[in-house]
Amino acid sequence: MADSSAIEWTDATWNPVTGCTKITAGCDNCYAERFSERFRGVPGHPFENGFDLTLRPARLKQPLEWRRPRMIFVNSMSDLFHKQVPTSFIDQVFDTMEEADWHVFQVLTKRSSIMRDYLKRRYGGAVAPAHIWLGVSVEDGQNRARIRHLQQAPATVRFLSIEPLIGPMGEFDLDGIHWVIVGGESGPGARPVHVEWVREVRDQCRDAGVSFFFKQWGGIRPKSGGRSLDGREWSEYPRMSSAIIAAE
Repeated sequence: MADSSAIEWTDATWNPVTGCTKITAGCDNCYAERFSERFRGVPGHPFENGFDLTLRPARLKQPLEWRRPRMIFVNSMSDLFHKQVPTSFIDQVFDTMEEADWHVFQVLTKRSSIMRDYLKRRYGGAVAPAHIWLGVSVEDGQNRARIRHLQQAPATVRFLSIEPLIGPMGEFDLDGIHWVIVGGESGPGARPVHVEWVREVRDQCRDAGVSFFFKQWGGIRPKSGGRSLDGREWSEYPRMSSAIIAAE
């Protein structure tokens, strides 16, 4: 668990699971895989097994040890809803998040239908607590089905991470969405993002009254191109009061 993070939209990261497998074009240049594989075979290193999916039960209670409230990105180095993660383990992650209600947890997945179905089973006719934000990663307009799955999930706060944005999103439905993050790809072989794609998403957010956060243009390094769009930085967060009222 990292008590700080270079990721602009969070304060800290918590990884009770590490490792993943690629399922879509947005995964092609995965930063987490690139980092983890550097240490494959290094005895005693946390990533001795590279990016192989690994459950880390010793980390399950870590957020309870942090008394200062913060935003915590859950599984920045994996996907909690990977098919190889047992439901019983996901239950334990949610148990900790529900208990540590002085934090805000940001859960992000590409396995959107698995998350939706899990949340329906866990909460029944209720919704996830307001301090547990649920999001899906979408890299272009071909993957908008993940947004529909998120809209069907019993969540109080729903968000989209449109990063890396590798193609136009087109027009999409923002009903029930409270926050949208957009960013270009970074690292070796980074695919360029077009300003028109970013503006298209921002303008739809503004029309729908959805908070918009522009993370980066990307490039060889995350901060290579800065994060200014049309002369300003966009660093909006969900309007918590309206999200909670809507859920009630």
